[in-house]
Amino acid sequence: MLVDRLVRRGYIVSSVVEEAMRRVPREEFVPERLRSEAYVDTPLPIGTGQTISAPHMVAIMVEKLDLKSGQKVLEVGAGSGYHAAVVAEAVSPDGHVYTIERIEPLARFAEGNLRRTGYKDTVTVIIGDGSKGLAEHAPFDRIFVACSAPDVPAPLLEQLADGGKMLVPVGSRAYQDLICVERRGHQLLKENYGGCVFVPLIGEFGY
Repeated sequence: MLVDRLVRRGYIVSSVVEEAMRRVPREEFVPERLRSEAYVDTPLPIGTGQTISAPHMVAIMVEKLDLKSGQKVLEVGAGSGYHAAVVAEAVSPDGHVYTIERIEPLARFAEGNLRRTGYKDTVTVIIGDGSKGLAEHAPFDRIFVACSAPDVPAPLLEQLADGGKMLVPVGSRAYQDLICVERRGHQLLKENYGGCVFVPLIGEFGY
């Protein structure tokens, strides 16, 4: 089974992430023609030039976010809704995930997937420019960006709560480093978790 393989390979370390990934049915978040490939550890196309991240990358990001029950989380790049569903499981029962998607048909796809799988009350899908964040619901305990940016978007830094953590792939369109930013008062601590490849963040503070 996919989750067992991710545990053996060290991508999944915590019981919180393991349980979250076991609970979310990935096949419900990919196009119907690709359901037979839902548990292969690879990115899959979901239309409009976008992809659902490989399960190991989802596991890495959810582990690095260090999620806790009750946290308020912002995702930039809803995609199919899968990553948001995994995060929603990790912050349950009292947490909430806001996810922004700029491509309306994709946002509707994510919304339908989340509703069908029981996440309509714990994940809110919003259509808009995710590079600007979501100021009306800030500050956020955790922020993660599921697309690459040339630099850490300034509005997202402003919307990160004290003690909060943010993950964002930073670099060129071809290759990025996964950067973690932690806010401690007025201090921002950065850590590089290594190379990755994501679709580009399109928006005012993206490409």
